[in-house]
Amino acid sequence: MLLMKKMAVLKSHGLFDIVLEMRGGASLSLTSLTAHELSELLDKRELSSKELTVAHLERIGSVDDKVKAFTTLTAEHALLQAEEIDKKRVHGEKLSPLAGIPMALKDNMCTRGIRTTCSSKILEDFVPPYDATVTEKLNSAGTVLLGKCNMDEFAMGSSTENSGFFATRNPHDLNAVPGGSSGGSAAAVAAQEAVFALGSDTGGSIRLPASFCGVVGLKPTYGCVSRYGLIAYASSLDQIGPLTRDMTDCALVMSAIAGHDPKDSTSAPMDIPDYSKYLVNNVKGMKIGLPKEYFGAGIDPQVLAYLQQAIGKLEEMGAICEEVSLPHTMYALPAYYIIAPAEASSNLARYDGVQYGLRVEAEDIVSMYCKTRSQGFGDEVKRRIMLGTYALSSGYYDAYYMKALKVRTLVKRDFDHVFENYDCLLTPTSPTVAFNHGEKADDPLTMYLSDICTIPVNLAGIPSLSLPFGQVNGRPVGLQLIGKAFDEGTLLRVGYSLEQSTNLTKPLPALKGGSRA
Repeated sequence: MLLMKKMAVLKSHGLFDIVLEMRGGASLSLTSLTAHELSELLDKRELSSKELTVAHLERIGSVDDKVKAFTTLTAEHALLQAEEIDKKRVHGEKLSPLAGIPMALKDNMCTRGIRTTCSSKILEDFVPPYDATVTEKLNSAGTVLLGKCNMDEFAMGSSTENSGFFATRNPHDLNAVPGGSSGGSAAAVAAQEAVFALGSDTGGSIRLPASFCGVVGLKPTYGCVSRYGLIAYASSLDQIGPLTRDMTDCALVMSAIAGHDPKDSTSAPMDIPDYSKYLVNNVKGMKIGLPKEYFGAGIDPQVLAYLQQAIGKLEEMGAICEEVSLPHTMYALPAYYIIAPAEASSNLARYDGVQYGLRVEAEDIVSMYCKTRSQGFGDEVKRRIMLGTYALSSGYYDAYYMKALKVRTLVKRDFDHVFENYDCLLTPTSPTVAFNHGEKADDPLTMYLSDICTIPVNLAGIPSLSLPFGQVNGRPVGLQLIGKAFDEGTLLRVGYSLEQSTNLTKPLPALKGGSRA
């Protein structure tokens, strides 16, 4: 309802139906272009940021009632930002490659004066008094914030069905989930509602939605991107990263958001690389490992066929692809589901109805705590808080939590050992394509298995990228590239080479409505 009211305001100002007429008389879909393509048009003054922003707001108005990617739309704010960038461009100011580009943020990244809900009823009306560091960085780059994207509540889920507000749909097939927990961000990019978006990844929450929605998703090395202003789920695992339409946009966004932040004690002391320099179509001589544990039982034969096709293409381009072993992979999932809930039980203790967020009045303070948390949190959040509290409780701490930390060390050592001889690893992002809505909603364990290919990376703190590569029955397949710590450049290079050498990396959504073709 809020979205439709905002769209009515835009319509009353005559801001709809803007079509970019290209040279030669052909019209071009503004919402289908990448950030680097749009940046070129903006720099040539063939397009204004306001026109581009209105095109995306119109697209949101046309399709988001089906997709439901956004929890909050910031239309007026976006138009003001766009107008400011247009003025700077007219005055000849030097601008970043992302200046004037409409984008979206997952709704767990703080935005000053704009509500940030974590898709939870307990924070439904929370408006932060400050910006997250990534928000500040994108503001400095001149991007245009269209709004905040739906997610699994407090980032706990693999399908965006656990949102406290509504479920998000997959633009490629509205019967399918978009993945989670950054499902709204991935769906917004895939549905051409935003040029790019940011998500957060605790156990696969960028890469799984990227895989299911057919976009590029990068989980950077832990410490590469500041977590300041990211509402925490599991602090030793959370990491912010981009969801984009291609590898070039991924590199541009990473260059804008990476770097040391003194406000984040876990931020690595590093210079900001120019990630675009890694966009080289050449993998000749590179050694790529194929972990056998990721290619076993449970992988869909059609997904496996695309993986083998990608391996064949890499070998054709001169890469050396060999089977390797990560023997502790099977223990990563149970270790994760002790460590992450344990950290969540601590991080979410602050939501008690006292300082901010929902408060349910009661006869005494203990009853107020109980009623506030019972009514404010959804079932999955409650489940994980209880799991984590149990794992940390007296008598079970050593048996569960400490043992899980030891397994985490073994998982990291597996990766360290393999990377002594290999440049990166190639695996499926998910053993299957997107599943149907409701298919796993009543079976938490089956849902947890959705992240089986992505969780080990978070335990090790290393970078990983999901790249679309083909479709099965109209639903995208994702390839996962895993790299050494702070070696995102190698992942970009391999992904870019595949992107430039095949026609399988840009699946088009079947979603209709509002497109400017």
